[in-house]
Amino acid sequence: MKSPNPHRADEPTRRRFMAKAAQTLLGVHLVPMFGPLLSAAPAAAGAKAKAKHVIYLFMAGGMSHLDTFDPKPNKKSVMGKTETIPTKADGVQVGHYLKRTATVMDKVCVINSMNTTQGAHEQGSYVMHTSYALRGTIKHPSLGSWVLRLGGRIHPELPPFVAIDSSPEFTGGGFLGAKFGAAMIGSPDDGLKDSHRNDQVSPEDFQRRLALADQLNRQFHERFPNADVKAYEELYREAVALMNSKDLEAFDLRKESAATRELYGSGRFAQGCLLARRLVQHGTRFVEVQLGGWDTHYDNFTAVAGRCNEFDQAFAALITDLEKSGLLDETLVVVATEFGRSPEIKSEHKDGRDHHPAAFSCVLAGGGVKGGYRHGLTDAGGNKVKSDLVSVQDFNATIAHALGLSHEEVITSPSGRPFRIADKGKPVAAVFS
Repeated sequence: MKSPNPHRADEPTRRRFMAKAAQTLLGVHLVPMFGPLLSAAPAAAGAKAKAKHVIYLFMAGGMSHLDTFDPKPNKKSVMGKTETIPTKADGVQVGHYLKRTATVMDKVCVINSMNTTQGAHEQGSYVMHTSYALRGTIKHPSLGSWVLRLGGRIHPELPPFVAIDSSPEFTGGGFLGAKFGAAMIGSPDDGLKDSHRNDQVSPEDFQRRLALADQLNRQFHERFPNADVKAYEELYREAVALMNSKDLEAFDLRKESAATRELYGSGRFAQGCLLARRLVQHGTRFVEVQLGGWDTHYDNFTAVAGRCNEFDQAFAALITDLEKSGLLDETLVVVATEFGRSPEIKSEHKDGRDHHPAAFSCVLAGGGVKGGYRHGLTDAGGNKVKSDLVSVQDFNATIAHALGLSHEEVITSPSGRPFRIADKGKPVAAVFS
């Protein structure tokens, strides 16, 4: 049966064909989706943007807002085992699992009034990453892809959009095409795999194969002029440029001192945050790092303690490290999740919490946003937004605004439909200093 969307169905096949052809002919492996060769449209005229980069930390599974960034100290029935602690920011409190994060909250903006219409994991994660509801007829670009399309790349050779331990379902280029999708990284310690010339292929033989490939490409393009084929030719050239780039060492965590690696922590997410810092330092535009395990239907407090143990040290280290290196002002650090967790504690599930899309929290730091600021309120039990509701689309429009990108610019899909980076969302102006 034919796919309802031929563009979507063909894209993985084309990628596999291109990677296999490169391996066979050139003796190299290609990481697909390195991003466009040319910068896209410039930032909106007159936009006062401080951020050049985004480090997007996604808490997969639905992070409990009540146990982290929106505690209710006077509601023991809601808080259960979680205690509330003060932070370095006046009037901002967090759950006691975030002791290190509390020390950097003067540099952090918490949005406690997030709201989404999606209460299932896949749908919630999809809308958070794309601003649009999941549909079977179209694949929407991820936020990183939109940033790349509207703002262009910074470094001429390094991948402009990198996803570490993230799902390709939520970091792809969608209808913008594969070149706007993320370069996928598994373990941060492994770096960018297969980015070097095969040792069995000499430099001379490699150049000979490149020349032969160029000759075959020219003949093919003359007979079958096609934009997709042209894009793959550009990707070959980009991959070769990356192989020869001195900045490829940005992916090598061994270049960091033992003290710095210990500052972040030894976990996979922690080292992913360190790799993200290295990448933006070298000119990568958008880096996503995922930390899963937040789906705490069962034994919420044990699970939250474990997740926060890794998040807390890594997040505090990232903010501290970015500030120390002078990168915090030009790097927007985002902590996002698909929804919150219910104020009701399910004793039959060993004190678990269910999905809760009506109210949850997200975090912004650096990139021109106010530090030590809390935006929006939930009610006394953390059940509903009480004031200054922020939709997922508003949140993504705020990220675009921090980068100086127009949230109103329309991009037309191949089917002729108009789309924007944040759909109908509007930036939350109050969070900017």
